[in-house]
Amino acid sequence: MTGADRARRHTRYFLDWSRGAAPVHLGADVVMTGVQRHRAAARERGASYSVVSYLLYAGARVLAAHPEANAGAAGRLLPRTVRHDRVHAKLALDRDTPHGRAVHTAVLRDADRLGLPALQRLVDRCRDAPLEELPGAAGVRLLDRLPPPLGRLAFRAAVARPGRRADLLGTFSVSSLGHRRVDTFHSYGGTAVTLTAGRIAPRPVAGPAGTTTVPVLRLGLTFDHRVIDGAAAADVLEEIVQLLEACDAALPGGWDDPRHPLDGPGQADPADRAGGPLAVLP
Repeated sequence: MTGADRARRHTRYFLDWSRGAAPVHLGADVVMTGVQRHRAAARERGASYSVVSYLLYAGARVLAAHPEANAGAAGRLLPRTVRHDRVHAKLALDRDTPHGRAVHTAVLRDADRLGLPALQRLVDRCRDAPLEELPGAAGVRLLDRLPPPLGRLAFRAAVARPGRRADLLGTFSVSSLGHRRVDTFHSYGGTAVTLTAGRIAPRPVAGPAGTTTVPVLRLGLTFDHRVIDGAAAADVLEEIVQLLEACDAALPGGWDDPRHPLDGPGQADPADRAGGPLAVLP
């Protein structure tokens, strides 16, 4: 067995566990003009926001407004849906390891209560910190060291209880491949809703004044059909798109709405908000 195989054991445990899900894929185009304007204005103030942080921000707030989607499947003999009372975002991170590249995750707890600056600080920390300093790194190393049969059982035992699973895998997931020429992809992050994003590219869009070229992000949403149905998932996707497109506009429900403060109420230190990455996205 190579070191790369050992470093990706936790990925295989996640994939083995996730076969019991029923993922269905949706997609929508997001006009990112407002987000790009907001990012440019922030850069003039000396702040730098990644697109992923906007997805975390919008997704967390929409999930908080849709408790039916902020939920998880439980039970085999007696299947049931368990709603979570907190919104935790799981972020997939591609990291270099001593044995090659591998995907790790970080869980940003209470993401719906964090503003954009706090979310960005967490993203920066999880992206740049040494692997051994990432929250939950010890758990991942343990899984990778255990013999596969024991590692597989340990993973399943850790995520068996819905409440514990929400702490370890989040209540919704975000993954991005926008750094490459990827327009669309879908993945399942172990949560009822997984958001996936490719690159932002100029695309023609028809409007009242004719066809114009605007920056567009093709946003994917994978939902677990065991938890919610297509119509509910479409509502979630629609509201996330609307919130992103209203980023710098004073529109009802947009980012200037008092319900969506950019700075977030009562922000804690980011070090207290990051949960432990136990599994990874495929």
